[in-house]
Amino acid sequence: MMRLSRDIAGACLTPRGSVIAVGAFDGLHRGHQALLTQVCERAHVLDGSPVVVSFEPLPRAFFSVEPLPRLSSVREKLRGFAAAGIEHSLLLRFNRALTTMSAEDFVHRVLVERLAAREVWVGGDFRFGHKRSGDVALLERMGAKLGFAACTMPPVQMDGARVSASRIRALLAAGEFSGAEPLLGRPFVIDGKVEYGNQLGRTLGYPTANIHLQQRVSPVHGIFAVRVGLGEGECSWPGVASLGVRPTVNQVSEPLLEVHLFDFDGDLYGQRMAVEFVAKLRDELKFDGLEPLKAQMALDSRLARELLGMNPRLVEA
Repeated sequence: MMRLSRDIAGACLTPRGSVIAVGAFDGLHRGHQALLTQVCERAHVLDGSPVVVSFEPLPRAFFSVEPLPRLSSVREKLRGFAAAGIEHSLLLRFNRALTTMSAEDFVHRVLVERLAAREVWVGGDFRFGHKRSGDVALLERMGAKLGFAACTMPPVQMDGARVSASRIRALLAAGEFSGAEPLLGRPFVIDGKVEYGNQLGRTLGYPTANIHLQQRVSPVHGIFAVRVGLGEGECSWPGVASLGVRPTVNQVSEPLLEVHLFDFDGDLYGQRMAVEFVAKLRDELKFDGLEPLKAQMALDSRLARELLGMNPRLVEA
């Protein structure tokens, strides 16, 4: 089982030494997966612990004026680390104190004292420390003095371009789920706990399971054909989903994920649910009353059924 730590201060977490991957790791895409595989393999060779150093919130989000869309939640990211074979995750709180730490202090306090680094693996464009003063060259110089090797992971290329979180976010925002899936190495999924809503969908003939995204900013908005997984199950149950602020009735201030599962009869409140986005149907629209909204929901359901390979039929309201 992977262990999780949040603090820089404290005793050494890996007394037998470690092989470390450092990065933001949003989405755990193909490039991240290649890096984690390399770190686990090297740790096995060196009889050390495979470790990840990551940050929450994401550094880009901390400095950005606009909210940064996330490809994965913290929970999803940690589950991905564990599935890759990482033994210990040091998930540092990215705050003002960390931004003022010099690159040299970061190496001494985090990589050497806290993790007893034997190898440190990063991307070639990696920057760290106060005002991003640290780079691979600094890691190499300090590693030669302090007893660890600084290693760079070549970028993973697909379709002639580097796999990156920003590239995947752009594809998802455009509704290009089939283009994003090979870069992620899996379909794009949002998961969370089903919470109580105002049951408006039930009154309209389309009961929904609602997931509040909390502080997470989604890269996708609109109406979608989806497949749903309940608990730890695979995403196989077909449905139609809305992710937005409900501009027609009961508008909400924060985006809400509402999922109508086709031909489902059961109580989902309190359960964890994973929503796989298959195809975008349209953008969110404001309708002039409930009747036009209900008519559009029927059309959305029919199209979603068609895209998901089901028998297309209009649901009578």
